Amino acid sequence: MPQSIVRHEHTHLYASQPHTEAGRLLSSAILELRHAEQVQADRSQRISGLGGIDLAALRYLVQARREEREISPKDLIVMLGTSSATVTNVIERLVGKGYVTREQHPTDRRAHYLMPSESANDLVDEVYGAHHAAVVSVIDSLDEGEAKTTAETIRRIAAALDDLARRS
Repeated sequence: MPQSIVRHEHTHLYASQPHTEAGRLLSSAILELRHAEQVQADRSQRISGLGGIDLAALRYLVQARREEREISPKDLIVMLGTSSATVTNVIERLVGKGYVTREQHPTDRRAHYLMPSESANDLVDEVYGAHHAAVVSVIDSLDEGEAKTTAETIRRIAAALDDLARRS
């Protein structure tokens, strides 16, 4: 019995239902999407064998490398919104697994950059590739009008949630 609550929690809307049937369908679809995204996040951690914060750090480092940006441990503290001690532990775990190396800063002998290895790039692609391909496949199946309407709706919902977060 308790597991049925857990399995179906994502279907519950903790506010008044939308006024129209179409609105209720949209609300339900958004809740289903949130649930699917959580399932994918859990899948990503399982496939990678990394914890959530380690995988986030690795993803940021891989993206920075692809953008030809150098990331220091201090940058990672800001990006992850966590403490120096936590980032130190994350870096040690990623270095230990061969996913990250430390490279000396060219002008400051006390500083270094964090560089993801090729195996880190491969892991991030493996973990997120199928997920992102599935999303792109559905998007590509929409006609221009459907895509524009959907994008505008999602942006409006995101803006309302961002506004709520700023007020809290």
